[in-house]
Amino acid sequence: MGIVAGLDSSSAFTRIVVCDTDTGAVLRQGYAPHPVEPKATEVDPQAWLLSLGEAATGGLLEGVQAIGVAAQQHGLVPLDGQGNLVRAALTGNDKRAQVAAADLIDGLGSREAWAKAVGCAPQAAQAVAKLRWLARNEPDAAQRTAGVLQAHDWLVWQLLGRPARRTTDRGAASGTGYWSAATGFYRPDLIELALGHQVALPEVLGPSDAAGTTPEGLLISAGTGETMAAAFGLGVGVGDAVVSLGASGSVMAVHHEALADPSGMITSFADATGMHLPVVHTSNAVRTLRGAAEMLGVEDLAELSTLALKSTPGACGLVLLPYLEGERTPRLPHAAGTLSGLRRESMKPEHLARAAFEGMLCSLADALDVLRMRGVDVRRVFLLGAAAELPAVQAAAPAIFGTQVVVPQPAEYAALGAARQAAWALGVSQGTLAPHTPPAWQGAAAQIFEPGEELAVGQAVRQQYIATRDEVHPGAFGQGA
Repeated sequence: MGIVAGLDSSSAFTRIVVCDTDTGAVLRQGYAPHPVEPKATEVDPQAWLLSLGEAATGGLLEGVQAIGVAAQQHGLVPLDGQGNLVRAALTGNDKRAQVAAADLIDGLGSREAWAKAVGCAPQAAQAVAKLRWLARNEPDAAQRTAGVLQAHDWLVWQLLGRPARRTTDRGAASGTGYWSAATGFYRPDLIELALGHQVALPEVLGPSDAAGTTPEGLLISAGTGETMAAAFGLGVGVGDAVVSLGASGSVMAVHHEALADPSGMITSFADATGMHLPVVHTSNAVRTLRGAAEMLGVEDLAELSTLALKSTPGACGLVLLPYLEGERTPRLPHAAGTLSGLRRESMKPEHLARAAFEGMLCSLADALDVLRMRGVDVRRVFLLGAAAELPAVQAAAPAIFGTQVVVPQPAEYAALGAARQAAWALGVSQGTLAPHTPPAWQGAAAQIFEPGEELAVGQAVRQQYIATRDEVHPGAFGQGA
């Protein structure tokens, strides 16, 4: 039996899982918080190493043959010509680069030009926008920047003893804004547009490649971003979509090719297996439920769910367009939410509660349709987030999405994905696995919900929602989702 480890260095903590290489069974785990504020916009990367060291205490890594690293995405670690930090790392949640992102869009001519070049238009979180911010706000630091890494790249480089060769992977590279998942190449011209000069960029490794081996003989795999690692840990494949219910929402699916989307609604990432992960974001998901709970004076989302189930599908004609913070899908940045269909018989708390759940799910179904209309196959939806456990969500989602819904048990999927990648690289190095065949680990334990006889009812709810959406915001989806 071989043993591998996967670590997830998120914005708040490091989680390590040690797994059996053949089955993926978790043998032991480690955890440590980062010694920094989780929402910090600037971080000394040494904090990530300190957290990693603390999480690995007590002989956690004894017997481990390979390690995979997943980490927070989109940040920027600027290095000088000697590989030393130019300044603290800029994290993905630093929004100061919003103006810089808009400048870059203008600089290349349009959002469509960026989508064609690298799969998406610049966003504040991305490294390319942070480079532009650095050039405009800290020109001395920008001038000294000779190389750039992301969090997982930097951690892998440190674990290997800071070799001359620096590496990344397709997943992390696809989020920078200067690497194209469609072509597999960097766009140095976009870095020069952002920073004013060229920099050294990490080599982009394949999914089963090793970044190197430590002097002690420990193999380090390519690593990847948290999103890609979590998808790999879940075991999603072609035909699967993942819907994440946070304050905002996201829908991603496994697809065989990169999607350049001129509308800007699709962000084209690469995954950790050689495939692609087109992602569509919505601005309003669980914040819709929390707003409804506050309006109705209920204590929590569990109580809101119980209330909603006292209503019936369609919420007695009430429709809530949940564009409370504007919306990204469709692109309605200045929109507000809309409550439609008020009649005397519908003005009851349970109907508003039901309309909140249905509005959130219909908005996410719109995002799913954006992918479907581009040829992405969606036969099964993995539903993630604490709200996925709510009975009202589980009752309505399969029929509204029109497909089987899988609610995985909570687990450290990003760390598991990193461990699975480590097992893959180890197997390739030992000749027991092919470069294009990842280890067949057992899938996530989950509850499964089928649309069943409710499918027709769910699609009627969708049509009621779409009719209201297109009346209030005509043309928001062109010909409609």
